[in-house]
Amino acid sequence: MGDLRKIIARRAAAEIRQGMIVNLGIGIPSLVPEFIPPTVHVYFQAENGILGMGPAPLDHKDGNLSNAAGYPVSLLPGGSYFDSAVSFGMIRSGYIDLSILGALEVSQNGDLANWIVPGKKVPGVGGAMELAFGAKNLIAVMPHCDKNGRPKIVRKCNLPITTYRCVDKIITEQAVFRIINNEVLELEELMPGHSLADLKNTTEADFTISEKLIIDKIE
Repeated sequence: MGDLRKIIARRAAAEIRQGMIVNLGIGIPSLVPEFIPPTVHVYFQAENGILGMGPAPLDHKDGNLSNAAGYPVSLLPGGSYFDSAVSFGMIRSGYIDLSILGALEVSQNGDLANWIVPGKKVPGVGGAMELAFGAKNLIAVMPHCDKNGRPKIVRKCNLPITTYRCVDKIITEQAVFRIINNEVLELEELMPGHSLADLKNTTEADFTISEKLIIDKIE
């Protein structure tokens, strides 16, 4: 599972461009910075009020400096702090170029379900609803199937919805899909070791195939 998570995070990192303001969800998204080339300068935003967030410190951890999940982080030169009102104002005003969020399910028209696991107690939907609605571009990252082998890319979400018609791209260990106009799920890329036949067996949603389909892009 660890390698699978890194495969997904590595592919998601390829979507990040120079100078972007990027918000990362917990879980797989938190691994994305490991795979960003040092020549690409990115501003990571944490919804609890940080812009210019750096990696977890190796020592001298400041208990007051953490990301939205509560994990220790550092602040890069030029970074800034602000309160949650400013942070969510930034998100709601469309200043986040890219948000990468983990998902439990994504429908073929871009509905996102990522805030509650059946049988688990959670405090609420959190900032994911704001990010899914406010970011200029939203990528959902997740394993292609759940632990029981059930597809997570579905025709219609079975789990409670976080935000409707918000996902622009889905990245799993098997494939990369683009959602066009919140209507058409298009296969853009097959990940290494997976075939189109495999994908059809593990994807519930209906999808089309891009004329520029990429196969085995990452070695």
